[in-house]
Amino acid sequence: MSDIALTSGQLWVLIIVLSSVAYGLKVLGFVVVGNRTMPPVLGRCLALIPASLLAALVAKDTFTSAQHLVLDARAVGLAVAIIAVWRKAPFIVVVVAAMAATALVRAFA
Repeated sequence: MSDIALTSGQLWVLIIVLSSVAYGLKVLGFVVVGNRTMPPVLGRCLALIPASLLAALVAKDTFTSAQHLVLDARAVGLAVAIIAVWRKAPFIVVVVAAMAATALVRAFA
């Protein structure tokens, strides 16, 4: 790992600069695109990006620990959540069922 140490002031400056750059890039998109409309195909593709990104993050966090692939209680919790969503359970039921399944597997493993 790196041995870079930032002071509190430097860290806040870095946060402000990076936040400003992120905001500037968002504003730049509005300026460049302006009042033009996107093709419907592009709009449909862009609408799918958040769901696919969330699915990728869930898969990564479920099946990895540090730099290793693992299959542990989190996979059971994810499987229970997938089944609950498939059965059209309310969101809170999905979360509680997945949490309970994960906790039970960890308790008895």
